[in-house]
Amino acid sequence: MDDSKKLKGKDLINIGIFSAIYFVVIMALAMLGFIPIFMPTYSVLMPLFGGIVFMLFLTKVKKFGMVYIMTIIMGLLMWLTGMSYYALVIGLVTGLIAEFILKKGEYKSAKCAILAHAVFCFWIVSNYIPLFFFADKYWSTRQNFGQEYIDALTKMFPKWMFPVHIALCFGFGILGGLLGRKILKKHFAKAGIV
Repeated sequence: MDDSKKLKGKDLINIGIFSAIYFVVIMALAMLGFIPIFMPTYSVLMPLFGGIVFMLFLTKVKKFGMVYIMTIIMGLLMWLTGMSYYALVIGLVTGLIAEFILKKGEYKSAKCAILAHAVFCFWIVSNYIPLFFFADKYWSTRQNFGQEYIDALTKMFPKWMFPVHIALCFGFGILGGLLGRKILKKHFAKAGIV
């Protein structure tokens, strides 16, 4: 393999920095979930606002594997912070697909970057899997939330809504990518950051 295509220390540092920034944004939005009505909005808000950080990260991505590693990190962080392991499992597949999309665009195509972001975002909706399909088991370990909160969320996550959340996540992943590109051009480029 050509040495210029191998991940180096600087690439790993960029992955670490942007994964941390992305995680902070996601966790700030996740705090809204303490109000039940906001929990279903994760499929909208996280891809939308996460797109800004992700598009900035893509200005540093020129090698295969960087987005994939970030996806794995996000899956592990979700698992370690009390969500299920589904974000990691789904991310192993969708992160790789996002990588191939970026590679197809030779890491320069805006369209490929936006599409890669939308596919990358599927790790977000995968966090909902326990709520849709294993709610009793999920809530049995989280009784400290209180029955009123549990009942409210259970009503908001009927199984038939899962495909809707997948579509929302993908659609707002596209919009988040577009928003990120716009902010990148308007603010970060002027500031000399990219």
